[in-house]
Formats: sequence, C-alpha cells, structure tokens
Amino acid sequence: MSLTLDDIKRVANLACIETSETEATNALIHLSDIFNLIEQMQAVDTSSVNPMSHSQDLVQRLRDDMVTESDQRELFQSIAPKTDSGLYLVPKVLE
Repeated sequence: MSLTLDDIKRVANLACIETSETEATNALIHLSDIFNLIEQMQAVDTSSVNPMSHSQDLVQRLRDDMVTESDQRELFQSIAPKTDSGLYLVPKVLE
C-alpha cells in the first residue's frame, strides 16, 4: 500500500491533528516503513505452521478445584435490604 502526503494530511484533518509539512513528511516516511514491513511479513509462507496460543510451549500450573470458603449466603442476605427466595431484590432503574 502506498501512501501520499495528501493521505497523511487527510487523516490528520479527520483526527483533528494540526501538522506541519515536515511532520506530515516524517509521518509519511514512518508509516510507509510500517506498511512495507507488513507487506514483507504477509509474503512469508505460513501454511505449514501450526497455530499457537503462545510463543513458548508452556503449560500453566493448575491447582486442585476445591472449595476453600464456606457458604455464607444466609449471612450476606441477612444484611441486604430486600431478598426473596434467595435472590437480592433491587429497585427498578430502567423502564
């Protein structure tokens, strides 16, 4: 993808960013370099590479799925303003 100085100025205008000619030229150079790098990366054949969720082959340590706290539902609901059938009742906020 090739950018022009007019493209940079238009994007700056849309973003409400005031840029001088030198700033626009510098932005054009940097963005062109970025787009060139993206084109190089897209040219690489990755069809034989398996998708990965992480760059390193690590496994997260897991802990046993055990209950560590007691059921305090009755205690918590005893201080609630309104409850019904184990549910908290709250005022209606949307019509």
